[in-house]
Amino acid sequence: MADCIQTAEELEKMRIAGRLAAEVLEMIEPYVVPGVTTGELDRICHDYMVNEQKVIPAPLNYRGFPKSICTSINQVVCHGIPSEKKKLKDGDIVNLDITVIKDGYYGDTSKMFCVGNVADHARRLVQVAQECLYKGISVVRPGVRLGDIGHVIQQHAESHFYSVVRDYCGHGIGTEFHMEPQVLHFGRPNTGMLIKEGMTFTIEPMVNAGRHHTKVKKDGWTVETRDGRLSAQWEHTLAVTVDGVEVLTARKDEKF
Repeated sequence: MADCIQTAEELEKMRIAGRLAAEVLEMIEPYVVPGVTTGELDRICHDYMVNEQKVIPAPLNYRGFPKSICTSINQVVCHGIPSEKKKLKDGDIVNLDITVIKDGYYGDTSKMFCVGNVADHARRLVQVAQECLYKGISVVRPGVRLGDIGHVIQQHAESHFYSVVRDYCGHGIGTEFHMEPQVLHFGRPNTGMLIKEGMTFTIEPMVNAGRHHTKVKKDGWTVETRDGRLSAQWEHTLAVTVDGVEVLTARKDEKF
C-alpha cells in the first residue's frame, strides 16, 4: 500500500501529469464528430502529447497495446483500439481514455463524448455514468474504506436500472500505470482498504445499459458488453488530502 502514498514532491509531479492528461481531452473535443476515424483521433492526440506537451502516451506498447489512446464506442466497455477503418457515426457515444507519463509519473483520465444527434436513452446512460464517478469521488477522504466508494457507485447505477461492470476496476497510480489497491465500483459499506492521506488512485466506473457481463474480442484488448447493449465510462485520477480529495485530472468545465 505504501507505493500509492505520495510525498508532497511526488504529488506535485502527479498534479502536472494529471493536468496534462486533462488538457488532451479538452484539445480533442472539437475533432470528435461524425465521419472522423478513431485512428485519426489517436493520431491527433499522439502528436499533441509527443510534440506539444512533451509527454509519453502511456498506452502505446503497454503490454502490446498498439495505439496511444483507447477509443471505446457504444457497446465497447473499455480498451477499444483506434482504427483507420472505424468512423464515428451520428448517434454514437464514445469514450476516449487518455494516460500520459511526465517525469516518470502517470495521469489517467477518460471522458464520454456524444457524437452528433444522440438518442435520449444513450445520453441518459452517459449522464448517469458521470454521476456515478462524481458520487464515488464525493465520499473519498481519510478514514473511508474502498468499499464505501464501490457502494455509492453501484447504488446510483442500479437505482437507474443499469449495471456496474465487475471485471475491470480503478487502481492505484503513481510511478506505475497500474498499482495496488484495486478500486472496485461495487461493494458494501465499511469494507476494503482504509483510505489514507497521500494515496493516489483512479475511479473509473463502467456502467452498462444491460447486464454487467463482458467479453473480450479476438484482438485481445477490446472489451464489449456480452449482451451487446451500450456502456459508458468516466475516469479521474485522485489524491487523498488531509480532509478530502483532490481531482488531479479535473478539466476546466468541472468544479470540485
